[in-house]
Amino acid sequence: MNKVFGVIVLAALAVLLPQAYAQQLDVAFGVGTISAPSASTASNQYSPQSLTGGAYPVFGANVLLKKSFGVSGNIAWRGSQNLYAGYQPYRPLFYDINALYAPKLNKYFTAELMGGIGAESIRFYQNYYNCSYFGGCTNYTSSNHFMGHFGAGLRYYVHGNFFIRPEAHLYLINNNVEFSSPRATRFGISIGYSFRPGF
Repeated sequence: MNKVFGVIVLAALAVLLPQAYAQQLDVAFGVGTISAPSASTASNQYSPQSLTGGAYPVFGANVLLKKSFGVSGNIAWRGSQNLYAGYQPYRPLFYDINALYAPKLNKYFTAELMGGIGAESIRFYQNYYNCSYFGGCTNYTSSNHFMGHFGAGLRYYVHGNFFIRPEAHLYLINNNVEFSSPRATRFGISIGYSFRPGF
């Protein structure tokens, strides 16, 4: 819950603060799915469990700081729990922050290319709660892994500043031993809005 609150605060700051300095702010919400190597391809280093499947809601924001260059951030999480090894409920989350290149192709289309770092957080759910003074109470434990991130999308402005964006993201996850591979790909589509100061 604290991470979700943190993301909401960061999103609010991203909307309010950059307006004075940024050329453009984009916010988007969408859904996608994960594709990863199958469990049968796991080597001795990795568990025979694939990340493939499930619906992943995603929230993202981009800030263009100078012409077509800026920064972006995304959070994607599996909408429903899955079973790990057939019995343990779990849910993966992916966070990333990136350098962004977003050239305008014409009046209706803008490309997006991004690369950066982030983390995979795998939440393993339990039948009891762990409580701490600062963190509150949770019914899960997390396994966190550093990751590299590369992504691409194509914004189509359907009406004014509203856009639809098909997108693809590659996650290169460090020490992802709980799953069959250190690699996962997220495909999806988002709808969003561009705040353009002075327009």
